Amino acid sequence: MKRLFSLAAVLAILVPFQAVAGSSLPVTRSIGAPVGFGAACAKYKWLCGRMAAQQRNDAAGIALLQKINRAVNGRIIPAEDRPSSHGDVWSLPVAGRGDCEDYALQKMKDLIEAGFPSNRLALSVVIGPHDQNHVVLIARTDGGDFVLDNLTSAVRPWRMTGYTFLATQDFQSRTGWRVTLAGPRAGEFS
Repeated sequence: MKRLFSLAAVLAILVPFQAVAGSSLPVTRSIGAPVGFGAACAKYKWLCGRMAAQQRNDAAGIALLQKINRAVNGRIIPAEDRPSSHGDVWSLPVAGRGDCEDYALQKMKDLIEAGFPSNRLALSVVIGPHDQNHVVLIARTDGGDFVLDNLTSAVRPWRMTGYTFLATQDFQSRTGWRVTLAGPRAGEFS
């Protein structure tokens, strides 16, 4: 994926960050959504709306997260977006192919359809492998925030991913995004 969120990297240098104890991703102020998110929000009502859901205990929730993460990773073939005059395209995978945000969108859709609360799911832009921007899905449980990633079948607590989290979809105001600035490299910015 191309430098999806280079502006966030610049903001990371300018915005002071204090490490926050606990297992939920720390967020600060609002930030503009990544290119492509607005069009996806308009296209997929479940992405930015609230959906009725079943309450689950954490054990059942984690088992569902693992099942969906493995299933989606197993059925989609990695592929970069085709060049578009509209910039980066955020969509569900097409013909079984997709890039990181396509995987994350599919996982969110599948989890919501399986009854996971939509207000406990959020997309997040991170600095991933090879210092490139990467999109993952965050699932909030009573035990903390867990990451579903197309680069691994493991569902991990956010602190155990090795990623630096730049910005995350607001769990409550689903169309909004918040500056995150958390992870191993975030200390470089404080």
